[in-house]
Amino acid sequence: MRALVVEDSARMASVLRRGLSEEGYDVDVATCGLEAVAAAERTRYDVILLDVVLPDLDGFEVCRRIRQAGCLTPTLMLTARDRVDDRVLGLDAGADDYLTKPFAFSELLARLRALLRRGPIEHLPVLRVGDLVLDPARRLVQRGGVEIPLRATELALLRHLMENAGTVVSREALYEKVWGVPYTVGAKRVDVQVHFLRRKIDAPFGEESLESVRGVGYRLKA
Repeated sequence: MRALVVEDSARMASVLRRGLSEEGYDVDVATCGLEAVAAAERTRYDVILLDVVLPDLDGFEVCRRIRQAGCLTPTLMLTARDRVDDRVLGLDAGADDYLTKPFAFSELLARLRALLRRGPIEHLPVLRVGDLVLDPARRLVQRGGVEIPLRATELALLRHLMENAGTVVSREALYEKVWGVPYTVGAKRVDVQVHFLRRKIDAPFGEESLESVRGVGYRLKA
């Protein structure tokens, strides 16, 4: 197994390199964000351990750049930041898991094993509906060549609607697919997210592609 450790602290990088090497990993170390992006583009790794606080690019930006470059390597973010907002930022940037410092090395290894058990990452097809494009692997959305930043929930919602373009998708189906929970009569979660999604994919472009179907759900025009 080959691992890339992205860590600017010499002491922490040394600890991670030694510990992972003892577990049979072949370890490379990058001490800044630009070095990490170059390494991820140049070398095929089995896993990436990515610190958030780096001297040039932060870990969130590093993760975004390597995903945009098509690197789908499982990535575990390491950081002393334990706020929910930071964890959300990391996951939205494309990280697969998030571990706060200080951590037990045994937990780190367990998380790496869990990531590696998922097997080869699926190369998902790019979805296109008119001039709207969604690349699930890179978590990238564009309309007319203009990139549209979306949150994870908005991305999942749009993906399901694009996969069923031209078809009415019920609120019940959206709840189960996007949130993994049954729909409760009167719940507004889907309606709120559709409102936010329209403001990003339609309004700035003068489009009305995301339609409401009264009493049923929503449809993305084919």
